[in-house]
Formats: sequence, structure tokens, C-alpha cells
Amino acid sequence: MDAVRIARMSAETLDVGAHVGAVTDAEHGAVTSFVGIVRDHDPDAGGEVVALEYSAHPDAEQKLREIAVSAIGETGALVAVSHRVGRLAVGEAAVVIAVAAPHRAEAFEVCRAVIETIKTDLPVWKRQVEADGTTAWKGLGG
Repeated sequence: MDAVRIARMSAETLDVGAHVGAVTDAEHGAVTSFVGIVRDHDPDAGGEVVALEYSAHPDAEQKLREIAVSAIGETGALVAVSHRVGRLAVGEAAVVIAVAAPHRAEAFEVCRAVIETIKTDLPVWKRQVEADGTTAWKGLGG
């Protein structure tokens, strides 16, 4: 079975439980997760942030899968990862990652590698929307 259980760009709300469930099995004793949530502030914002609007390159889903495969390497880990597109309100999950591995060190390592590489390599852009209507575009990976 494929070690990348989910690699999806989605306009729908992300289900953390579904990601954890996708990687949980009897061979892997550690499961870790990461959930990136839209927050109400940003160091670069002049005021309160009320939403993020994500757009993605058509190849983003394939790139997300490649990121997961690269992070897994020879660890034997399983990965489920999704990133939202569209308009997200404060409090919504923008990215969800679940990783299962035989041991916790590998699970944490793979999870961190996935999110760090998403931030630098995934062709996703976000427009930050502030309460006063001001917007600002953020680069690759957000």
C-alpha cells in the first residue's frame, strides 16, 4: 500500500480525525499531527486579520505528494496531508498533516519535514485580508 495515504488540495473543511485514521495501523507505534490554523494577526499586518484566501498552481497536489514522499524517505512512515484553497476564516485549518511511524522520533521528524517543505516549495499563495479591507499577498507556501 502507498505510504502517502492522503495528499490533497481541498476547498472543503479539513478533517483531522480522517487524516489520523488514514495513517493509523498496527505496525506503527507513533502517530503525530500538525494543524495550521488561520490566526487573527500577523506581524506584517497593520490590523486584525479576518481571513486568508489561498490559491494554488494546478500542479500543487502532485507537488504535495512529492513533498510527502521525500519526507518519508527510508523511515517507513505513513503520511496524510492536505492543504486548503479558497477563503478561510480565522480558526479554520489551512493545513493538516498526520504521520505514523514505528517510533516517535521518526514521526516527529517526518511531520516537521513535511510542513517546513510545504512552506518553501508548495506552489500555494495566500492573500491576507484585514478587518479594514486591506489585503496583502504572501509568497510561496505562505
